[in-house]
Amino acid sequence: MVTNIPWQERPEESNEIMWRYGKNPIINRYAIPTSNSVFNSAVVPFGEGFAGVFRCDNRAVQMNIFAGFSKNGIDWEINPYPIAFKAGNTQMIESDYKYDPRVTFIEDRYWITWCNGYHGPTIGIGYTFDFKEFYQCENAFLPFNRNGVLFPQKINGKYAMLSRPSDNGHTPFGDIYISYSPDMKYWGEHRCVMKVSDFKESAWQSTKIGAGPIPILTSEGWLLIYHGVITTCNGFRYSIGAALLDTDNPARVNYRTQPYLLAPADLYELTGDVPNVVFPCAALHNEKEDKLALYYGAADTVTALAFGRLSEIVEFVKNNSL
Repeated sequence: MVTNIPWQERPEESNEIMWRYGKNPIINRYAIPTSNSVFNSAVVPFGEGFAGVFRCDNRAVQMNIFAGFSKNGIDWEINPYPIAFKAGNTQMIESDYKYDPRVTFIEDRYWITWCNGYHGPTIGIGYTFDFKEFYQCENAFLPFNRNGVLFPQKINGKYAMLSRPSDNGHTPFGDIYISYSPDMKYWGEHRCVMKVSDFKESAWQSTKIGAGPIPILTSEGWLLIYHGVITTCNGFRYSIGAALLDTDNPARVNYRTQPYLLAPADLYELTGDVPNVVFPCAALHNEKEDKLALYYGAADTVTALAFGRLSEIVEFVKNNSL
């Protein structure tokens, strides 16, 4: 259990289920000398503090992932050079780009997934023991796919991953699927988990959806925080919702938010390289203290932080379900 996660109490004037950190954004677009933007990144507890894998697009807008460390989960030191992967369970570690990582600890190592450029976007997989040496594995799926998110433990003896089959561009569609693997190399048993909503019922998630942070196991099932997209006259608008998946069969959705939990509203979410985006990639939680800290990318430019009470989020999902 993480005992020192970042935290700020809900403002007295707020009745929101999730509220923003008062000093957002926590990582600005020029956090390393070569960066154009730092966003859609993932963090985990590590040692006496935290480690993370960060999406940093450089000033040629080449997309890559970088390692970083923090003592408090807010102030980060990011390595100015991208992660140099060694061969893991494959010699094929070619990549045109890497972006939108997620990280989780399973059994004896930290597993990383990301959108990997191999003849189009697919799901890259790698691992590290110390966030200094990194090993790249076989891509999980054929192109085209995005938002690969591992469960933090095996399901019925197999590794499990959520993903969103897509296309080679700015996908105007997308549903969440689950796949299983015996060895983190070969993936199958693909099942549809959750589809976009009807526009009239919940328009904010009617164009496409994708898994966000690593799912959190609660007494009510797996809490999945996800992003949803609506197509507006000004383009895509990304917001954040949550669902509760069945503990033993996470392909079954028991509850799913009709209203969003967080949507673009503050200036750093409304303006940037891609306006009107909040995109969750990591969540730290402490069940005993009933705390959740959510890391999200804002406007594809900076990294921000939001908070919520874990129990309140679970109840909100149950009481406001489609």
